[in-house]
Amino acid sequence: MRRIRLGRALGCSLACVVLAVLLATWGFDRYWLQRPVGSGPAGPPVPREPFRQAWTTRPVELVGLGDSVTAGFGASDKAHSYFGRLLRNPPDDAADVRGLCLSAVLPNLHARNLAVHGTTSIEHLTGQIPRLPLFPRRVMGLVVMSTGGNDIIHNYGQTPPREGAMYGATLRQAEPWIRAFEGRLDHLVTALEARFPGGCRIFLADIYDPTDGVGTAFTVGLPRWPDSTRILSAYNAALRRCAARHASVHLVPVHDAFLGHGIYCRQFWRAIYRRDDPHYWYAPNFEDPNDRGYDALRRLFLREMARVLAPQTR
Repeated sequence: MRRIRLGRALGCSLACVVLAVLLATWGFDRYWLQRPVGSGPAGPPVPREPFRQAWTTRPVELVGLGDSVTAGFGASDKAHSYFGRLLRNPPDDAADVRGLCLSAVLPNLHARNLAVHGTTSIEHLTGQIPRLPLFPRRVMGLVVMSTGGNDIIHNYGQTPPREGAMYGATLRQAEPWIRAFEGRLDHLVTALEARFPGGCRIFLADIYDPTDGVGTAFTVGLPRWPDSTRILSAYNAALRRCAARHASVHLVPVHDAFLGHGIYCRQFWRAIYRRDDPHYWYAPNFEDPNDRGYDALRRLFLREMARVLAPQTR
């Protein structure tokens, strides 16, 4: 009988261990590895009232500058990038934003997108700004820009940290690079204003965090980086200070809107969990938006543009 009882006890223990392993494997897969993208519109609503009349009849030059986010990398096609959606609605756009685009309120709009996938803020100043001509005074500049993200994440820990590729750096090590970034932002703004003597408005996105503020991306194969969130916060603080210094610059609050839509979007126990839309807004490459992410970006830009540019009605 003892042997039978011992066998049963061992069998129960083994079954419990197997069950625990299965539950842990299921939980890790569901809450750490699975990242459903969801469907339908994403991001905040855009008020319709500002789009009922033209914002200006002046010639307007819409310019895209920056990295892969403005270039539209990760979108299913150019029409579904945030730049493309700003221009006009794609055929399958959500009903609540149909007719809410720049073409509807800027009748003399021309557009060019100079953003390039993989570029850093250094290249935005030295490689993209020189491609812009001096525009006639009658032209109003409308610039949308995403910059700084690649400065932080390149080269994914594969090379020692340096300016423009600081993955793995300590905050102390990155401090001079952060100061240089802030100075570069001022040069970018000054150069843009000089190319639009008739005036320009610059809509500058802050930088999102695909780790949802956790700062660890080991689940996508990247090495640990203890100071990542502090460096990202310092870059976003530099972007905010730039917007505060220059009347032509308007910050688009991308970072906060994207929290809860990164690699930990299913983890309901975190403060950033988005119960109304617990879905992944990024492409498989982890660093660029997917179509729903670009929908959200478009909405964030349009909301800020409407606030700044739409005629005020009483």
